[in-house]
This record gives sequence, C-alpha cells and structure tokens, in this order.
Amino acid sequence: MDFRFDIIVEYAPYFFQGLLITIGVSLAGIMFGLILGLFIGLGKMSSNPIVRLPFSWYINFFRGTPLVVQILLVHFGAMPLFFGQPNAIASLAVSLSLNSAAYVAEIFRAGIQSIDKGQMEAARSLGMTHVQAMRYIILPQALKRMIPPFANEFIVLIKDSSLGMVIAAPEIMYWGKAAAGEYYRVWEPYLTVAFIYLILTLSLSKLSHYLERKYSTQ
Repeated sequence: MDFRFDIIVEYAPYFFQGLLITIGVSLAGIMFGLILGLFIGLGKMSSNPIVRLPFSWYINFFRGTPLVVQILLVHFGAMPLFFGQPNAIASLAVSLSLNSAAYVAEIFRAGIQSIDKGQMEAARSLGMTHVQAMRYIILPQALKRMIPPFANEFIVLIKDSSLGMVIAAPEIMYWGKAAAGEYYRVWEPYLTVAFIYLILTLSLSKLSHYLERKYSTQ
C-alpha cells in the first residue's frame, strides 16, 4: 500500500487546530456537564415526585435520543432562537454539555445513593443541615466512587465530539474528512484522526487510574 505522508504533513496545521477545538469543546462539555449534572442529579433525588419529574424527563430525553440529533436540534433550532446566526463550535460545546449532564446526573445519583444512609443521619444528629451533611460527609466519599464512571463518560464525550463534523465544526474529524475528500484517500487522514483520538483517550485513562490509586489509599 502506498502510504502518503505528504498528506498528513500538509494537513498537520489543520489537525492541530482541530485538536485544540476538540479539547476546548470537550473541556467545556465536561465542566458544564458536571455543574448541570450535579444540579439535575440532586433534583432527581427529590422526594417530591412533581419536583423530580422534569429532571427525570431531561435525563430520559438526552440519554434516549442520538447525540447527532441533539447537535442538529441545538445548531439549527435552539441557537438561532437566542443568537441569530449559529456558531458551529458553540453549538457543539452546548450539545456536549447538555448530553453529558444527563449521564453525569445519573453518576452523581448512583454515587450518592451508594453511601450508607446512616452517615446522613449521623451528620444530622450532630447538628448539620442537609446541605452541610451533603457537602462535608456524603459528597467527598461518593466522589471517590464516581472517578471510574466519570472517566468513562469523559472518554466517550471526547470521541463523541467528532460528531461536530455534521454541522461543520472544525474539530479533528472535520479535517480528516476534508483531507479524505480532497485526495480521495482513506488510510492517511482517518488513521491520523484515530491516532490523535487514541492519544487523547489513553491520556485521560492514565489520569483516571492515577486518581483512583491516589484516593483509594486515603
């Protein structure tokens, strides 16, 4: 097979630009997904079924529909309503954040509910409010158990960012497709894309294992 390195060299600046955008939208998705996911997870744990209902349906919708459909709805439907002309990178970041929040909410819920109820009762008997007990007793313990599922979710999020090419967000996959289209070559651009994603996900996996080992001894 004739492997053309000159295609990779020519597109290297574009792949680097796509890498920065992929990292940027993934970090935004992770950060806002964590904040929104915690809020939604706590809402779903409410004892009031009326309060719990909208949070449950948020999770059902974003976990039960394809991410690519959510990206199209955000880019061509929601974003023009608020900002007029949609921006592909912003639409991708918003879509990843909303989607990630649904999965993160379930991770928070499962992690918090895995802590023995007696610890909440003990904290309340010491005079703590419910919020204080969650902040100082329950969440610190639950977060240690959430590290592996969080890492899995974030790895999936990085790979899912490649769907941004359907709205022409110039992330890594977008430039891989552009190179493949220009030269009618498959192996060089897509193997390069696969290699970049592999480096990103392996790095995150190593970080996750490090955090697991560090906090498992505390």
